[in-house]
Amino acid sequence: MIEPKPPPRSLYEDVTFGEGCLIDVRPRGRDDVPPPAIGAGSTIRSHTVIYAGVVAGARFNTGHGSMIRENNILGDDVSIGTNAVLEPGNRIGHRVRIHTGCFLENVTLGDDVFVGPNVVFTDDPHPMCPSYERCVLGAKVGNFVSIGANSTILPGVKIGDGALIGAGSVVTRDVLPNTVVAGNPATFKKNVDELTCFAGIYAKPYEWRTR
Repeated sequence: MIEPKPPPRSLYEDVTFGEGCLIDVRPRGRDDVPPPAIGAGSTIRSHTVIYAGVVAGARFNTGHGSMIRENNILGDDVSIGTNAVLEPGNRIGHRVRIHTGCFLENVTLGDDVFVGPNVVFTDDPHPMCPSYERCVLGAKVGNFVSIGANSTILPGVKIGDGALIGAGSVVTRDVLPNTVVAGNPATFKKNVDELTCFAGIYAKPYEWRTR
């Protein structure tokens, strides 16, 4: 059992750590990986696990008990929710919100992406085989994409800028930019610019993004 230990404060002078965090966990058989780089103004909440080789930008935030494996690169103002898991190979843009209970591996997210609770990104098209490393394909998600809670995104899917994925969807094929898809399997419903603000606050949903 790995005992929690204080992170090396000299590396993270402007980072707040909660109780029981595990920082700089070594990937199996990899002693050559550098310690994680965590940007200024970050808050790492209790029982978060961050492996060696992670690079996170300024004002990075984690929920309680989140886990971030090696070979993850995250931009500024990224938030990872409670009990979310980032397996290796993710590339996360700026101002991204990944909610509670999500799972990502080998995924690319653009800037200003919202990922609702319990969203799962799969990267295995079949059970592991001898050519596993050449066959893994994570999803690629553009900028300003919103993905509703409990959605599943299949391997290799490309989601265009500004798309909206309805809650509980299973996305099996590419999604065009600025479109709304939903269902199992997810299908086209309408264009984003056809949506209305149900609360009547804005003339159009998401118009605040350009203000």
